[in-house]
Amino acid sequence: MSQTFDFYDARANEAAAEADAATLDNVRERNLRAAKTWRALADQAQKVMTDRLRTERDRADRRAAEEA
Repeated sequence: MSQTFDFYDARANEAAAEADAATLDNVRERNLRAAKTWRALADQAQKVMTDRLRTERDRADRRAAEEA
C-alpha cells in the first residue's frame, strides 16, 4: 500500500502495544483511543488507494474500448 497507510498502520500498532503495556487505566484508555483513531485513518487511506486504483483501471478499460 502507500506510505500513508503504512505510517497510520504503524502508529495504530504502536498505540495498541503501549495500551497493552500500560499499568494505569487512564494511560491504557488514552492509547486505546489513539489506536482506534490511527486504525480508522489507516482504513480510510487503504480505501482511498483501492478506489483510486479501481478508477484508474476503469479509465484504462474505457480508453482501450474506445481505441478498439
